[in-house]
Amino acid sequence: MGQSPESGAVEAPSLDTAVPRHGFFVRLYTGTGAFEVIGRRKLWYSISGLIIAICVASILLRGFTFGIDFEGGTKVSLPASTPTGTVSVEQVEAVFSETLGKNAESVVLVGSGDSATAQIRSETLTNDETEKLRTALFEKFQPKGANGQPSRQAISDSAVSETWGGQITDKALIALVVFLVLAAIYITVRYERYMAIAALATLGFDLIVTAGVYSLVGFEVTPATVIGLLTILGFSLYDTVIVFDKVEENTDGFEHTTRRTFAEQANLAVNQTFMRSINTSLISVLPILALMVIAVWLLGVGTLMDLALVQLVGVIVGTYSSIFFATPLLVSLRERTEKVRTHTRRVLNRRKPAAAKAVEGTDAEPETVAAGSVSGSAATTPPPEKPAPGARPTRPTAGRTGRPSGKRNTRRR
Repeated sequence: MGQSPESGAVEAPSLDTAVPRHGFFVRLYTGTGAFEVIGRRKLWYSISGLIIAICVASILLRGFTFGIDFEGGTKVSLPASTPTGTVSVEQVEAVFSETLGKNAESVVLVGSGDSATAQIRSETLTNDETEKLRTALFEKFQPKGANGQPSRQAISDSAVSETWGGQITDKALIALVVFLVLAAIYITVRYERYMAIAALATLGFDLIVTAGVYSLVGFEVTPATVIGLLTILGFSLYDTVIVFDKVEENTDGFEHTTRRTFAEQANLAVNQTFMRSINTSLISVLPILALMVIAVWLLGVGTLMDLALVQLVGVIVGTYSSIFFATPLLVSLRERTEKVRTHTRRVLNRRKPAAAKAVEGTDAEPETVAAGSVSGSAATTPPPEKPAPGARPTRPTAGRTGRPSGKRNTRRR
């Protein structure tokens, strides 16, 4: 509508102008800081604390299901596909108890189709007991050998002494401690103190949660599990380093600007690395899923299954911790320093006058418009603000009529 020829009133701009909002995936890919992660860190702390509490309680109360390599014992395997059909867990347990007069610790079917195997685990058996069990299993199920004919050699057995299991346990713990020490040295040298503390705390979080998931679900802990655990701890450290590198880049010299607080810069860094973390996790999960398919359905190799399980759990936990635990913890630690607290106050104090002016302008605008509609060209305008000391004089932009004149006042005084 513009200006009315009769009254000279100016139409007020609409205050209900809709701000354009982008979709979820657009905000995810652009990384403009639309997702509030740091601002909701109390929520993530609560979720992370609940997860840790459940995992620790499970570890203390339920413990772990250790494989034969750690606890020692005897393992007997036979093909699950027999001339009379596929054997069941109940059938194998019945043969074991009838033959030896005691129950097996566990009987599981691994794989599918012709490659499926039945694996029996028990306490350490003597050579006579092992031979007696193999004979009973062969007579009952008649498993086929490589030539397709029933063969006693299709039934295999392996035994691990408790001494050997203890040595394996000690070596696994040594490997884990060495990894954590080397990771701590690298992080301490590479980053400043608070980043190092946050990164090491994230590693501890990943370790506890992954172990807790194994305890809750009852996955068997084997040497392959330890190898996979070391692998995913490395992955978690890599993902955390990516996010921290971006945080370091965004907060470099943050104290010299008052555009964003330290927490807002860190939140922007998390948003900017969202897609990189997600893509890295997806690319890591695909071969793990393929490994699980090959291990379970094609080859029936339990070792590959153990390796794939711990990697799958670790990738999911590591992705969560690098985004929702590591960076929020870093911000909480840095906000305890006087440098960050002072800068945050400066930023907030700078925003107060702008917010107050915006509120005053919004409230005064309808009144100005109303006055213009009543008095026409004699509508009053607020007096100009007093210039700051040392500021350059501004050129007049309006004449007596209230319209821009574009001319200097050349009248001599």
